[in-house]
Amino acid sequence: MPEHFHPPVQRSLRLGVAGPVGTGKSSLIALLCRELGTELSLGVITNDIYTDEDARFLRSAGVLAPERIRAVETGACPHTAIRDDVSQNLLAVEDLEQDFSPVDVVLVESGGDNLTATFSPALVDAQFFVLDVAGGGDVARKGGPGISGADVLIVNKTDLAPYVGVDVEQMVLDASAARDGRTVIALSRTDPPSIARLRQWVLDTLAAFRAGSLRPRDPGPMAPHAHADGVVHVHADDSVHVHADDSVHVHGSGGHVHQH
Repeated sequence: MPEHFHPPVQRSLRLGVAGPVGTGKSSLIALLCRELGTELSLGVITNDIYTDEDARFLRSAGVLAPERIRAVETGACPHTAIRDDVSQNLLAVEDLEQDFSPVDVVLVESGGDNLTATFSPALVDAQFFVLDVAGGGDVARKGGPGISGADVLIVNKTDLAPYVGVDVEQMVLDASAARDGRTVIALSRTDPPSIARLRQWVLDTLAAFRAGSLRPRDPGPMAPHAHADGVVHVHADDSVHVHADDSVHVHGSGGHVHQH
């Protein structure tokens, strides 16, 4: 065996979690880790501009082994590291996959951003966008790429609705209208049915990923970015690039195609 041989690493399902500051992104990740951590191999990448506070919160919560929770300090606006130049996050995900192979799911948490926050499909396979009732019942109908483009919109902390005067049912209806009827989950850590729905969505998405039928939603053209191989890639329609694992990725109007 060559001295520096590394066995092939299983590619994980990568799920992005974005949303404004304080909506409960870290708490959502903690909830998913508690619900799925005994049956799946999980990892977490958090993003903050100057700190590793979200990673420290998750480690202190004991939801995963501390070494499976890693922080990226972006030093820039949150959306930059999840959409415009994903190299920091992609390298962190690939390192985690290498260190704990096989990893089933990696959750990538964006730093708190506005309603335009979306992940590049070069980084994640599917994405959550998180709102909470304390932010106001009208937020969901204001739209924006995060609300309309995410695979799942989470209306979080529904147990607080009576205290902030929000009609959760109307907020979900507004959100569904803004998303053309695509998935909206009204979630509370005190509501087992909503937790079960969230859990099942992740399991179903993992099954689709393993079957090769999951196609990442593209929120728009990506800026030039580098992967773990250090090569800068620019994507246009039907562009082709090669990753460090020698897999070929074709971006075109028909979707994101992988050839190995």
